Amino acid sequence: ILLQIGAIMAKKILTYAKGKQIIKSGKYEQRMYVILEGEVEITFDVKEERVFVARLGKGDFFGEVSLFEDTERTANVHAISNVRATYLDNVEELERFLLLNPKLAVRMVKTLGRRIADTDKLLKNELAGRRFMKYLW
Repeated sequence: ILLQIGAIMAKKILTYAKGKQIIKSGKYEQRMYVILEGEVEITFDVKEERVFVARLGKGDFFGEVSLFEDTERTANVHAISNVRATYLDNVEELERFLLLNPKLAVRMVKTLGRRIADTDKLLKNELAGRRFMKYLW
């Protein structure tokens, strides 16, 4: 899968040194990244605290929400090693890319499903004991 990414996106490679911030919470940017080498850490700013969310590595993706929602970034992403990544800047690029890489499309759907399930568990725990619940979607 990553060889296909590299061949198709060869002109769209970014490098980040260990410790470099890739995405800053609150910033507006429409870009999804796919990690070719290295690892990143995803965090949220909650009140005055930085909360760890996930560590991602080779073959993982992040920033996908920005392609679908016209909203500011909700998370921070930092390189925890030297990172090489490719990127997509709009939904049309993503659609073309997934049509050419059906295995990656399946992997992406599974990953997004897992992320939604994890978020659902967190939301359920947060709302436990509340009398009324407003549906989010």
